[in-house]
Amino acid sequence: MNILIVGSGGREHAIAWAVQKSPLADRIYCAPGNAGISEYASCVPIGAMEFEKLADFAEENQIGLTIVGMDDPLVGGIVDVFENRGLRVFGPRKNAAILEGSKAFSKDLMKKYGIPTAAYENFTDPEKALVYLREEAKFPVVLKADGLALGKGVLICQDLSEAEEGVKEIMQDKKFGTAGDCMVIEEFMTGREVSVLSFVDGKTIRPMTSAQDHKRAGDGDTGLNTGGMGTFSPSPFYTKEIDDYCMKHIFQPTVDAMASEGRPFTGIIFFGLMLTQDGPKVLEYNARFGDPEAQVVLPRMKNDIIEVMLACVDQRLDRIDLEFEDNAAVCVVLASEGYPVQYQKGIPIYGLENFRGKEGYYCFHAGTRKTDEGFVTNGGRVLGVTAVGKTLPEARANAYKATEWIQFSNKYMRSDIGKAIDEA
Repeated sequence: MNILIVGSGGREHAIAWAVQKSPLADRIYCAPGNAGISEYASCVPIGAMEFEKLADFAEENQIGLTIVGMDDPLVGGIVDVFENRGLRVFGPRKNAAILEGSKAFSKDLMKKYGIPTAAYENFTDPEKALVYLREEAKFPVVLKADGLALGKGVLICQDLSEAEEGVKEIMQDKKFGTAGDCMVIEEFMTGREVSVLSFVDGKTIRPMTSAQDHKRAGDGDTGLNTGGMGTFSPSPFYTKEIDDYCMKHIFQPTVDAMASEGRPFTGIIFFGLMLTQDGPKVLEYNARFGDPEAQVVLPRMKNDIIEVMLACVDQRLDRIDLEFEDNAAVCVVLASEGYPVQYQKGIPIYGLENFRGKEGYYCFHAGTRKTDEGFVTNGGRVLGVTAVGKTLPEARANAYKATEWIQFSNKYMRSDIGKAIDEA
């Protein structure tokens, strides 16, 4: 069948790479795609939020399955538009994508159904938020913009003055736009962070292998929050015992809760977990593959991704056994110096050909553009260099070795992706 992927980042490049391995895939298209994705797919100049144009394209090109990679179109209702036109599409409907689209909704859902998460309060009035912070909050606290903010709308505030500045930033200055119309104030949890992606068909859930992201821009988890500077899989801290607990108290209860609310969820639920002293708790939900988590999880997956996605769409996921290689993967993001604030674009990239024919090494494009002279940078996160190995230390060594194959003049990366592996 013909496949359409919606999105333009490193995650969509990883999805396209997985899709092209499937014998079920015939022609692959990506809208709008990027320079790297064009190796596997025909890139189509339609924006991810142009739902009717995308549906027209799917009809005209006999697309058998559309895979939505990004959060904005899912939260905006792209799946509803496609389904109303009789088109098969992988991803949650608008009323289910709210699981990511509104942090206030997801926190209220967890409270209602007894799913473990941090204590919190929701606010739509900045003055009331300030009163709460001055009179009731215990520091440090976490402030979260309710809506989508490219993974950056979360502030950890050590004291009242930082929290007051955070309220101004999110709710009054609207640094994250309308995402800050409502804000969650949450207790600060400590522990290991772990990400678990899962396939869901409305009632059945099949968790994938675990991963661990690095959000801060600088080594030692310093600097500003980013979309992710690197990741590794599996997490050595995510044990079989923790997995069993999460399946019983978090994963299946979330799927059941959404169904009970009349919002059955089909697609990917990304569980952002904190492994606290009191057990695993939910930090956040996402309604799609993580980026860069997809870049380490998909290269380890044995299953045909199209088979699994069709099982989700057709509500027969209970017949699928998800399998992953007994190995490890590490992704190091090569960013533009100055990301996530200010950075130059259009800088020539050298060395991409070094990945050709090298099994177990991948270079996923996030922010690149192809010109007559070759590839140039076109974003803050430019490339995700992923490598596998028998063990996490081996995968990390391979990934960092591969980062040396790529050069561009303002290349920046963290040097400590996966450092936590040494403490396991």
